[in-house]
Amino acid sequence: MSSKPQSTPEESVAAPDSIQLWQVPGDGAPTLALHGGAGGRIKELAEDERRGFESGLAAAYRAGESVLVGSGSALDAVCAAVEVLENDPLFNAGRGAALTADGRAELDAAVMTGDGQAGAVAASRYAKSPVRLARRVMERSEHVLLVAPPAELAREWDLEVVDPDYFVIDIRRQQLARLQEQAVTGPRHGTVGAVARDSKGQIAAATSTGGMSNQAAGRIGDSPIVGAGTYARDGLAAISCTGHGEAFIRGVVAYDIAARIRYLGSGLADAVTATFENELRAKDSSGGLVAVDGSGRIVVAHNSPSMFAAYTNQGELIIHT
Repeated sequence: MSSKPQSTPEESVAAPDSIQLWQVPGDGAPTLALHGGAGGRIKELAEDERRGFESGLAAAYRAGESVLVGSGSALDAVCAAVEVLENDPLFNAGRGAALTADGRAELDAAVMTGDGQAGAVAASRYAKSPVRLARRVMERSEHVLLVAPPAELAREWDLEVVDPDYFVIDIRRQQLARLQEQAVTGPRHGTVGAVARDSKGQIAAATSTGGMSNQAAGRIGDSPIVGAGTYARDGLAAISCTGHGEAFIRGVVAYDIAARIRYLGSGLADAVTATFENELRAKDSSGGLVAVDGSGRIVVAHNSPSMFAAYTNQGELIIHT
């Protein structure tokens, strides 16, 4: 396992960097890539937590990989990986998520499969695993997106329900207090997500987030918006994004990448690069993503100071922190 150097804090307000991109050629085998957010650690988490981030990413990768090794579906794999990160308080999703200006955790998540099925939730406060709830929306309702789904619905769909305080941890309270005291307005984001291709050639994407620290109550970012932060289409790509959500929504970033592949015939890496340049860097916004195409080719990219990510290359687990 290898790792990148120390990242900068997630609320860094540095101008967007040139895109950094890694790709792993596809060979038709099952493949998985995941991210734990663009930007890096918050100031309240000391450097000695770095190993915790690496361990969390590795555990999430193993959870998704075990599904694929067992001939499971891409959807099962991305949900398994994301759920591990939702349960890890070091990441901005599920327990330990960023807090709104009034001190609450409002959680967003989405899943999408390459055949066009999708489900999402926004401002979720009761389901322990928002990504599982998003999957239930896709599989057990006629809808795509539910806002503020009640606890009763999660129970009806056989999901674990928790008190909203479960998601709130002291480190995030401290971060919120500091941001409000300093009136910080720059990027304060973080998100987790995964993409996969399974043994049948099917692809899927899943994304989960607590949004931006000190965001307005009721604010919704790109993660649960199909085509903005999460997208999948067979023969093109599955994409999960992280970064300045408003910019990803305005640029319909995930879909823009797929559209470049579909209509321009671009390769995955070229499509990602062009979208970052036109929809993010040119508009002074930053973020990152993981993507996989129909052959299993992986692309990991960001123009933020850093991004948490995990994928394999020639059998070696690569961890970016």
